[in-house]
Formats: sequence, structure tokens, C-alpha cells
Amino acid sequence: MNLKPMTPPIIGITTYNYKPTGNFYSPAGYTQAVQSAGGIPILLPPVQSDPAVLLNQVDGLIFTGGGDIDPDFYNGSPHPTIYGTDPERDQAELALAKLALAKHKPVLGICRGLEVLMVASGGDLVPHLPEEFGEAILHREEMLKPSQHTVRIYADSQLSGIMGKEELTVVSWHHQTVRTIPYGWQIVAKAEDGLIEALEHKQHPFAIALQWHPELSLPDSRHFSIFQALIQAASFDQDALNPNSFHLQTTGWGCG
Repeated sequence: MNLKPMTPPIIGITTYNYKPTGNFYSPAGYTQAVQSAGGIPILLPPVQSDPAVLLNQVDGLIFTGGGDIDPDFYNGSPHPTIYGTDPERDQAELALAKLALAKHKPVLGICRGLEVLMVASGGDLVPHLPEEFGEAILHREEMLKPSQHTVRIYADSQLSGIMGKEELTVVSWHHQTVRTIPYGWQIVAKAEDGLIEALEHKQHPFAIALQWHPELSLPDSRHFSIFQALIQAASFDQDALNPNSFHLQTTGWGCG
């Protein structure tokens, strides 16, 4: 198979709607990681538009962190700890995620982005982790303060091949996670308390969802490698790729 790379790939990065100021924004870490890995980052405002038109403009996507998904989108129940909901953002990102998965567009979900990919695929969420997992491991110190803990990556996973290590210290900043694993997805990493920390899609060439924030651990080469893997996946025509034979070339990666 002859695959002709498209260089450099354009990576769409979802953004927050910061309502008090009326601005759309994204933390710089996502953009810096994409640019350092060789991609061209563009920010996608959470507005209602045809996801097919938008998808045609990018070679890959990052679904970023942010506030909670409105529980109405996954038949969940209200909870007093749910915060920062933005139904307009939810609707835009869920539509885009569904189409990206169907069209085999390379996608990376980070924190809330994991939850978007899970809900888009038919999963639901744990509304507040401490009520079900306790607080032996903190997945955030406070609402506005991240924490650190270790995760174990499954040895036979695509993610393990990318990151090159089975145990990893991560920066975590969330109080929700996936409860029901949607069809086609598989768990590939957990925290010591059993919480699901990463999933990947079994039929998609590159669809990986992380509950932690790799962009907050740069320039650590192990965390940087996930962005390099996304750029590599986005550099090829996904219609030409066989999901069962797609292997990333992970040797020799680093931050330079």
C-alpha cells in the first residue's frame, strides 16, 4: 500500500465558550503541542454548523477539556457538582464527534473530550467520582486545581505502543468519567482506584480518548508522543488505511 503523506496536517481544536466575556478560547497547551508535533492547529468555535463541511477542512481533531456535558445529552440525572455546562458546545461537539468516528477521521479526546467521544458513541457518565470511587486518589485537588497520580496502560494496546510505558504519572483535572463503555471501544488504561483513564476504538485507525491532560505534562516525551501519533495518523488518507493493520512508528520520538 502506497500512502502519500499530506504535510503538514491541519488539526482542529475545540474551544470553550467563555460566556462572561463573550469570547471563544482554548488553553495554549493544545495548540503548542500540535504545532511542536508538526501540525497546523486551528481553533473551532462551538457554533452550530454542518459538521460534514467542518470535517472536510481538517485532517484530525482534538476534543479538549472544559465544563461538564449537560446530562440531558446522555439521559443522565442532575447533580449539584455539575458545572460549566454549555448545551451549544455539547451539541456542536457531539455532532462533530459522531461524524468523525463514522468517517475514520483521526481524533484525540482529552478529559471532557473523552466524555464527548463516549457520549457521542452511546455511553453515559459517572456524575461525580468521589461518590463512587472515594478519595484515595484525587482526580482533581479542587475545581480549579489539577492533581497528579499514576495510571497503568494495558501492554497490548495501541496507546502502550505510542507512549512506550505501562505505568505513567499523569496530570488529572476532572470529577466525571465514562460509566458505560460504548460498542467498539475498549479500555486501555486505569488508575489505581479502578477508574477508567483511557480508551481506544477497535475499528477506527486512530481514535484515542484520555481522561488525563497530556498537554499539561509537556515537554515530557512520553506525553508528547500522543500528539506526534495524532499528527502521523492525520498525515495520511484515512480511507486508504486498514484499521486492523495501522501501526504507528513510535521509535525515536522525543521533544528534541
